[in-house]
Amino acid sequence: MPHSRPGDASASTGPARGARTWWPVAAVLLAVAWGGNDFTPLLMLYREQGDMGPVTVDALLAVYVFGLVPALLLGGPLSDRLGRRPLLLPAAPISAVGSLVLALDPASPVVLGIGRLLCGVALGLAMAVGSTWLTELSAATGERSAGPRRGSLALTVGFLAGAGVAAMLAQFAPWPTLLSYVLHAAGSLVAGLFLLRVPETRPSLPRGERGPLLDDLRITAVGHPRFLRVVVPLAPWVFGCAGCAFVVLPSLLTDRVGGLPIAFAGAMAILALGCGIGIQVLARRIDTPSSARASVVALAIVGAGMALAAWASAVVSLPVGVVAAVVLGTGYGLALVAGLSEVARIAGPGQLAGLTAVFYSLTYLGFFVPMVLAWLRDTWSYGEMFGFGAAAVALCLVIVAVSSRRALPDGMRR
Repeated sequence: MPHSRPGDASASTGPARGARTWWPVAAVLLAVAWGGNDFTPLLMLYREQGDMGPVTVDALLAVYVFGLVPALLLGGPLSDRLGRRPLLLPAAPISAVGSLVLALDPASPVVLGIGRLLCGVALGLAMAVGSTWLTELSAATGERSAGPRRGSLALTVGFLAGAGVAAMLAQFAPWPTLLSYVLHAAGSLVAGLFLLRVPETRPSLPRGERGPLLDDLRITAVGHPRFLRVVVPLAPWVFGCAGCAFVVLPSLLTDRVGGLPIAFAGAMAILALGCGIGIQVLARRIDTPSSARASVVALAIVGAGMALAAWASAVVSLPVGVVAAVVLGTGYGLALVAGLSEVARIAGPGQLAGLTAVFYSLTYLGFFVPMVLAWLRDTWSYGEMFGFGAAAVALCLVIVAVSSRRALPDGMRR
């Protein structure tokens, strides 16, 4: 019997059983995403308690990309060779260790950087392998299109929970730089245990059938015209706009919220990511395999959010900033689903995990946006930089719109 390919229904997963078994994978995605974002609302606390400047603190936000991207790019192909479970099982424990390291010394950039790297490795494995596993488990029950939505929804709920819980505990509970990390570590370990019950959808290849790993790392679908013209212009804005919504805007508006800056940062994250969840529920009606409609709509929303952020920065308006966070969060949620849906349609046999990893790697380039803006703030105002961002989004929107119905995968044309 041939080995199942990514994106195909697994022979080992029957409809009744498969309908139950995607939940543990989603739970691990949620838990690891929680660990990736509980650091975010504490940024202002780290600035106040230590000697770290804004650029250093925002760099710590982005440093986990250096753990995330290698895990993404290696995790997908390795899971094609060894199976999904062996690659996803370590994700939750690594995330737990990362949180515990973050709790060790809130004043040390080195310690915080190590913790963030570990959280990045965990999130990279979860996003590349977990998202693919969810898609395969959903396909086994005839719900292939539900896989990308379930994966993106689990990640977004995790990001929301991490930011919200960490902010509230840091603002109102004791041990502000400890409690949320310990809570997350415990939850991650529990979520990881349930993976042992999930059926494998990609059996490990016998050693004699494994080619060189370097060959597996060549994801030919990356060169697909639709990936280059639709997915690549969209991807960096996924977390670029999210970072602007719950990292940059709260720091700019902190003087307008009295003595609750951390709670406000958490509330902005909850608001933005909550809107991201809301639009993902409706994404099925917006997304279509016959065009890039979902990507076009997502970029239009992101562009509007950037323009609102420019306005909020220029006049330092709390109401406008909150509306900007709502719009940016909505754009984030739809852009994530749109990108994952395009990837699922473009990926050829055996390339879904790898192409998903490349997509996520591109999305996380957006996490460098807050650091770059902090670095350039002595040269340009935040209003000017957000205005430039709105223009850049408009350019990407034109590129995607022009390519909307071009290079459609086989079977997607009408």
